[in-house]
Amino acid sequence: MLIAYASRTGNVARFVEKLPFKNRLRIQTGTEEVRQPCIVITYTTGFGEVPKEVQEFARRNRAHIVGVASSGNRNWGANFAKAGVVLSQQLGVPLIHQFELAGWQKDVEKFVQEVARLEASAMRLPTSALALNSAEQEVAYLAVS
Repeated sequence: MLIAYASRTGNVARFVEKLPFKNRLRIQTGTEEVRQPCIVITYTTGFGEVPKEVQEFARRNRAHIVGVASSGNRNWGANFAKAGVVLSQQLGVPLIHQFELAGWQKDVEKFVQEVARLEASAMRLPTSALALNSAEQEVAYLAVS
């Protein structure tokens, strides 16, 4: 599974380094394109917002995003790692995990477990159920944005 991630302070990058998945793409501008299923891991900015480069990446690659995870700081209360909640709702994909800062070993284990669950469930779906056509994707994305 491809892990596409954005990291501003280095916390998400440190989390990704702990993962056993070596197929990785760092989101820098949002113009990156993928052609395989991926999970997006993002930091949270402002008051629970999705970073602009991640929003652009999601818009361009919606058909390939199968789940999201997010990092945050618990000091932000209800806005803790909220970018993952927002992105999950916008894309209609599962929020697999929220973790604090660079995460702990238990966060890595939970994330890996959820990726395995997603991969197993994807194997049971017919290919036609995995993605909408590009026009449907854009309509669905705009409807929730």
